[in-house]
Amino acid sequence: MSELINSLSAIIAERKANPSPGSYTAQLMAAGTGKIAQKVGEEAVEVVVAALEESDERLISEMADLIYHSLVLLEQRGLSWMDVEAELARRFK
Repeated sequence: MSELINSLSAIIAERKANPSPGSYTAQLMAAGTGKIAQKVGEEAVEVVVAALEESDERLISEMADLIYHSLVLLEQRGLSWMDVEAELARRFK
């Protein structure tokens, strides 16, 4: 796992375990799986729009949002990016 993804995942897990006032991540966690899944869907649509109609910088920004929200969803479900990597490794042996 990349060091950045690892660090971000650790912060997300910390926000889940110890919510702090004003933390967007803690707010998402409190809202539940449905809200987080909705945000992943919204970000996925924004990635598609950026890919088709916007700059490379906008695409990168939207992709970062998608990955962040995906990490939050994984944490909410008790999963991790390592689980995703394991699935990718299984597929591409």
